[in-house]
Amino acid sequence: MARADFYLIDKPRFREQPLLLVCELARRAYASQQPTLILVRDEEQAEAVDELLWAFDEEAFIPHQLAGDADDASTAVLIVPPGTETPDRPLVINLREEIAAGEYQRVLEVIAADPSEREGSRQRWRQYQARGLALAKHDM
Repeated sequence: MARADFYLIDKPRFREQPLLLVCELARRAYASQQPTLILVRDEEQAEAVDELLWAFDEEAFIPHQLAGDADDASTAVLIVPPGTETPDRPLVINLREEIAAGEYQRVLEVIAADPSEREGSRQRWRQYQARGLALAKHDM
């Protein structure tokens, strides 16, 4: 059964820079050899995730790139802006305001501390529930 995990940011470390949690989740995914899509909201966020994946930890190496070129199939983590088509992958980290489309085994919803973000997450929770996904919440 597919699963949706909601990561609600509350710790100061992630409150100030929510994309750090995205990097931590991508690191875990790469370590467990799960091909991953990071669905970002726009090009600006795509660039920010790309830069942070290089810089967030000097010890970490996470092969990643912006989706849309010939190396996509062989890259562990793809950062996907809206309008970019990619094949489905088993794991999706979703930063968008709508639920993740496509087929996957697990979707990780990263929810910033902002109250407006929390309201959108409640709607996505109900939509994933209606699709029959198992749901879990994690306070970060």
